[in-house]
Amino acid sequence: MANNLDAMRKIPPGIWLIRKIRGKDWSLKTHRYMVLLVTFIAYASYHASRKPSSIVKSALDPEPNKTKNVYPWPIGSVFVKDEFFDGNKDMFGYKGWEPFNGKDGTKKLGLIDVAFLACYSLGMFGAGHLGDTLDLRLFLTSGMIGSGIFVGLFGMGYFWNIHVFGFYLVMQMVAGLFQATGWPSVVAVIGNWFGKRKRGLIMGIWNAHTSVGNITGSLIAASVLEHGWGWSFIAPGTLIAIAGILVFLFLAAYPEDIGFPCLNGPAARVEAVPRDVEAPTQNEGTVEEGKSTAIRDRSGARRSVGLLEACLIPGVIPFAFCLFFSKLVAYTFLYWLPFYLSQTEIGGEYMSVKSAGNLSTLFDVGGIVGGILAGHISDKLRARAITAASFMYAAIPSMLLYRLYGNLSRTVNIVLMMIAGLFINGPYALITTAVSADLGTHSSLRGDSRALATVTAIIDGTGSIGAAIGPLLTGFLSTKGWDTVFVMLMLGALIAGLLLSRQVVVEINEKTCKLMRSSSGQQSSEDMADNLEGLERQLSPGIELTGKIRDTNWSHYTYIKIDCVITFIAYASYHASRKPSSIVKSQMKASMSGHSA
Repeated sequence: MANNLDAMRKIPPGIWLIRKIRGKDWSLKTHRYMVLLVTFIAYASYHASRKPSSIVKSALDPEPNKTKNVYPWPIGSVFVKDEFFDGNKDMFGYKGWEPFNGKDGTKKLGLIDVAFLACYSLGMFGAGHLGDTLDLRLFLTSGMIGSGIFVGLFGMGYFWNIHVFGFYLVMQMVAGLFQATGWPSVVAVIGNWFGKRKRGLIMGIWNAHTSVGNITGSLIAASVLEHGWGWSFIAPGTLIAIAGILVFLFLAAYPEDIGFPCLNGPAARVEAVPRDVEAPTQNEGTVEEGKSTAIRDRSGARRSVGLLEACLIPGVIPFAFCLFFSKLVAYTFLYWLPFYLSQTEIGGEYMSVKSAGNLSTLFDVGGIVGGILAGHISDKLRARAITAASFMYAAIPSMLLYRLYGNLSRTVNIVLMMIAGLFINGPYALITTAVSADLGTHSSLRGDSRALATVTAIIDGTGSIGAAIGPLLTGFLSTKGWDTVFVMLMLGALIAGLLLSRQVVVEINEKTCKLMRSSSGQQSSEDMADNLEGLERQLSPGIELTGKIRDTNWSHYTYIKIDCVITFIAYASYHASRKPSSIVKSQMKASMSGHSA
C-alpha cells in the first residue's frame, strides 16, 4: 500500500488522469515526445521572462534626440513605426524613469543585469546539486512560479511608482536565484529520457527553446510597452508561472517514475520496454506491482555526485571555461542588442524602441539555425570540441562585419545579424545541451544519471558568470563607444575557441589513429563498438530520416530488398541515359540532308 502511495506521488497528476480516462498508458515514444514538448515550453518561458529588461532599457533611459523622425519599414506590421514615446510624452516627458534616467543610467542598467546574472550563476551550483537530490518536477515547478512572481514584482514598481534603485536590484537578484533552477533540471530530464545516439541533433533542435523564448519575450514585452513598461515584465512573468503549472501536471522527470526502466542504467535496456506499443496501466496484480516497485527502487537508490567529483570528469573544466566566454558574448547580445539598435543610425535613420526590440529577435532566429547545425555537425563528425571551436572562430569575423557594415541598411543589418547569431549561439547551444549531457553520463560515472544536473550546473554556472560580466562590462564600455564593446566580444570569442585547443587536439588524434588503423586493416574492439554505435550516422540521409520518423530500424531482409530496388533503378537509369543517341540518329541524319540540299 505504501509503495502504491509513493507511486501516486511520483506520477504527474495530468498523466495519472489521462491513464484513468484512457485505461492504458502511453508508449515510451509518446512519453519522450511529451517530455520534449513540456521541457521546451518550460525553458522557453524562462528565457521569455529574462528578455523584458533588454526591451525596456530605452524606455527607462531614453535619448530623445535619437527617437524622432523614424520612418516605417515596409516588411510587415511587426517592424513598424509605433513609436512608444509618441503616445506617452506626458507620462515620461522624454525623461525615462528615475533612477535610470540620470547620467549614470546606463551603468545602473548594467548593474541590474549583472546582479541578476551573478545570482543566477551562483544559484546554479546549488540548484544542480538540489536537482540531483530532490524531485525534479517539483523543483522545476517551484522555480518557475517563483521566477514569475519576482519578474512581475519588478514590473509592479511602475504601478507603485517606485523610484528606489535598491528595490529593482533586489527583485532582479531574487529572480536570478529562482531562474537558476531551470537549466540543470531540464537538461537532466532530457538526459534521463534519451541516450547518446543522435543526442547532438535532438538537443540542437530542442535547444531552439532558448531562441524561441527570446523571440517570444521580445514580442510580448514590445507589444505591451505602449501601455507602460511595467506590463513588459508582468506579461512574461504570468507566462512562466502558467508554464510552471503545466510542468507540475505533465512532466515525468524519470522513466522509472511511470513504470519504465532506467534508460541510462547499466542493467536496463530501452528494448526491455516496447517503444511503440501502449502498455496497460499497472495498478493491479502482484507481478506488475513487484516490477514497478523494483524499478522505482532503482530510481530512488541513485547516489548524487558532489561538485568536486563532477569537476574531475574529463572535459568538464575546459568546456566550462569555454562556455564562460561563449556566454559572455551571447548574453551581451541578448541584453544589449535592442539598446544598440535603437541608439545606432542604420540606413541614415534611428529606429523606435519597439522596432529595435522586434528586430533583435532575428538574431535569435539565426541562433536557432546555429544550434541545430552545430548539433548535427558534431553528431556527424563525432567531435564536439572541433565543432564548438570552429563556430567560435567563425563568430569573430561575423561580429566584425556586423559592426562595420551593419549600419548600411536594415537589410544588410538583418543578414549580418542572423549570421552572427548562428555562429555565436551555435557553440553555446551545443555545450549547454549535448556536451553537458554527454559528460553527465560519462563512463566514469558507471551509468549514474544523478550526475546530469550537477555537471550541467557546473558548466552552465561557470558560463553564467561570464554572462554576468559581459553585460556589466558593456554598460561601462558603451560610454566609450560601441567599437570598444565589439573588440571585447571578439576577444571573448577568440579565447573561447583557444580554451578548447586541447580537446580539439585529442579529437584530431583520435580521428587520425582510427584512420591509420582502418587503412592498415586493423581495428580495435573499441573501434568496432564505436562503429556499431555510430552505424546509424553512416546511413544515407533518406534512410536516416526514415529511421527517425519510425523511431525503429528496418530488418536486415528489408535493407537487402531496398538495396536491390535502388540499384535496379540506378543502373536502369544509366542505360536509359545511353539510349537517346540511337533514337535521334535518323532524325539528325535527315536534318543534315535537308541542310545540304
